[in-house]
This record gives sequence, C-alpha cells and structure tokens, in this order.
Amino acid sequence: MTRIIAGRAGSLSLDVPDAGTRPTSDRVRESLFGSLESADLVRGAAVLDLYAGSGALGLEAISRGAASADLVERAAKAAEVARRNAGRVSTAVGGRTARVHRASAEQFLQIARGPYDLVFVDPPYDLPAGELEDTLRALVPSLSERAVVIVERATRTGAPLLPDGLSALRDKRYGDTTLWWAERASPPDVSR
Repeated sequence: MTRIIAGRAGSLSLDVPDAGTRPTSDRVRESLFGSLESADLVRGAAVLDLYAGSGALGLEAISRGAASADLVERAAKAAEVARRNAGRVSTAVGGRTARVHRASAEQFLQIARGPYDLVFVDPPYDLPAGELEDTLRALVPSLSERAVVIVERATRTGAPLLPDGLSALRDKRYGDTTLWWAERASPPDVSR
C-alpha cells in the first residue's frame, strides 16, 4: 500500500497502477522529504513530478505545503490513477493545485511554463542514460534560480549525466535505489 506520509493529507491511501510503474517506497519518501523540509525546499514550492506514476512524490509535496504540482505521466492508466489520487489529496489539503498531464516528459517539457522550484525525475529503471540526459537538458529552461532536482534510479545505473545548467549536490543510497540531488547551476561569469 502506498500512502501520503505526512502533512495535511498524512495517512491518506493512494491508488497504484496495476502494472508498469515502480512506486517510491514509503521509507525512501520519508527520508527524502525529511531532508527537503529541513532545507526548507517544500513549503510554497512549484513542483514538477516527471514520470509520475501514481503521483506519490508530487502529492506528498502538496500535502506538506507545496504551492502547486504538475504530475506528468505518459501511460493512460497510470495518468488516470494519478488524477484520482490528486483529487483526493487536493480535497484533503483544501484545494492546493495538483494538475495531471498525460504526456511524455519530453512532450511536456516542450510546453512547460515553470519556473519549477522542486523537480522529481523518477523514470523507469530501464530508460537509457542518454534519454534521461536529454530529459534533464530539456528541463533546465523551466527551472527557477534556486531549483533542486531529485533523480531516482537503480543504484547499478550509476550517477546520471548532468547537462549544462545542473550541478550535482549529493546522493543517497537506499539499497537498490539511489537518489541523486542536483541544483540549478549558476551561469558562468563571462564579464572577466
């Protein structure tokens, strides 16, 4: 069972698609959001959840005080599950916005308005590294100056290749899963 861990919708159960997704475990989400909240990165944030599946990451952020969340999921059944979950969480928190977009990450990023302060990138583990790098490159123009990007991948895949515009912050391993943190890189000083 997947659930919202804390915040105004804490303990609310979330539906999970029957197949084709790999929900982030409660243990990983609890640790992740503890770190995000201690760095004051959730409250008031504009959140983007790419490869959203059930929407658990973006909806956890909404429950904990994010201003809005865009949940992007290509698979029709998973997008419908995310839409139902978003409706229940929105009701529980008093209407904060969680929008579900049925599109691939690449399609969405072509039209994304942003700017996003907090981005979760949790693609299928078999997504080729080059495609992930392309997604991250397309994401950079939609990031706020203080944006943090969290990439969840299988530990065995190694660190994602970060494009210009993103710099590595840290990583944290949870068994077979690793979270890689990146931040919006400052543009180079060309005035010298």
